[in-house]
Amino acid sequence: MKYCKRCLQPDTRPGILFNNEQVCYACLYEEQKQNIDWVKRESELRQIALNAKKKSQGPYDCVIGVSGGKDSLFQAFYAKEKLDLKVLLVNSEPDQITEAGRANIENLIQHGFDTFKMRPNPCILKKLTKRAFYEYGNIIKPIEYTLWASASIIAEKFDIPLIIQGENGALTLGTAKTGMSLDGNAMNVTEMDTLKGCNARDWVYEEDNILINDLYMYDFPSKELLKKKGITSVYLQYYAKEWSQVGNADFAIARGLMGRMTEDLHDLGRYRRYTAVDSDMQIVNQMLKYLKFGFGFATDEACYDIREGRLTREDAKWYVKEYDGKCGEQYIRMFCDYIDISIEEFWEVVDKYVNKKLFYKDSKGQWHPKFEVGVDFPEK
Repeated sequence: MKYCKRCLQPDTRPGILFNNEQVCYACLYEEQKQNIDWVKRESELRQIALNAKKKSQGPYDCVIGVSGGKDSLFQAFYAKEKLDLKVLLVNSEPDQITEAGRANIENLIQHGFDTFKMRPNPCILKKLTKRAFYEYGNIIKPIEYTLWASASIIAEKFDIPLIIQGENGALTLGTAKTGMSLDGNAMNVTEMDTLKGCNARDWVYEEDNILINDLYMYDFPSKELLKKKGITSVYLQYYAKEWSQVGNADFAIARGLMGRMTEDLHDLGRYRRYTAVDSDMQIVNQMLKYLKFGFGFATDEACYDIREGRLTREDAKWYVKEYDGKCGEQYIRMFCDYIDISIEEFWEVVDKYVNKKLFYKDSKGQWHPKFEVGVDFPEK
């Protein structure tokens, strides 16, 4: 495992791209941002918005998929207030949504937005979540299909000409090998590692009585159909200079966003309280990611902070060592109860996905890193 020489991004992230100097593409993009003509970018976005308003045949100019969190709140306000668009929000509610998650989506709606709520069949989703755990070691993979597909489904069904997505991970995470474009075009959002087509057929399991007719909300409309209907999809992050993880959080907090204020940060595996608020399963999933790839969400937070000048690389190491990969037992118990397995069975499955090159198990059965954060670790 090798680390970016500027931030703490490891080369184990799927789709990551490093240059010959061992600098990740996300850091290179942050450097390139200094030379971007943001006035021109904003002008391009305003033209896209104007075209959408001209095409619109109904009450809405654009669709935005929202969770009620920091990014979706920023997107909604930007589209409404800065682009003067008639906005329809679409919320695909996760199973086991938290009380803070419910409050945050309601807070966003109360700021004055029409909202279309979708919720996939919880009986089907529970089965798919269990399947995803056993087959991928990724417990939020099914709900990500519905999350990303929902805005496009509604845009296609109601002929709404513009979809505004948030962040292009190929740029901000550096996953340029995934096949995603390195611009503002979000039509290829399904090339993200966990989606890969966003096709409902991925989740057909006849032995569990899960058939294609049960999976409408998991199916992303074809790009050809969207294009035929004149529907455009863009990443707001590409066009808006103001976009940043911390900046979006500050913007949202000022407008009522609730965070995880009562929980121990060690239980969350991160050092900020305003992410993954709507679902506790994301906490468990980040621990799984850590054991598979050697990094979790605290690494992502640290990399953003290094690139945007809030932390030095050396200071950021402390946060990663302190919080990355941690997960409170209460969240593991909640997940086990949800899919009806024992704690013992949970760890038996997890053990199969642990990267044994990066972790070792002690005499008590606990996994520990062989690597030191920020230091290249040779494969053996």
